[in-house]
Amino acid sequence: MGIENASKPSAESELALRTIAMPVFVNSHGDIFGGWLLSQMDLAGSAVAVRRANGRVVTIAVTAMSFQRPVFVGDEVSCYANILKVGRTSITVKVEAFARRGRSGEQIKVTEGVFTYVAVDSESKPRPV
Repeated sequence: MGIENASKPSAESELALRTIAMPVFVNSHGDIFGGWLLSQMDLAGSAVAVRRANGRVVTIAVTAMSFQRPVFVGDEVSCYANILKVGRTSITVKVEAFARRGRSGEQIKVTEGVFTYVAVDSESKPRPV
């Protein structure tokens, strides 16, 4: 899955999460830690999956992840998500992350990934979606 040099999410996507990258999330090089961005994307994807499953879901896979550009302190990070596939108990969601740069307001795609969630019941056992 290649990431094109995009400044807008795909038409099928919905805004699922927006946050500000803060200094506490930097790596040793001063950029925002990739793990923090991954966790924001997982939150965004799970929000969409929870609504579709009408209940609790758990993340079972993250595939096709590709970090193309860094996120900097102060960037407004927006995660857009759309459902790619619904199985019997699983939901596959594509999540695109964009960073809006400081004063310029430039919005660029920084990463995307495909997340798979499984709907679970109160005993954490898979249940039909």
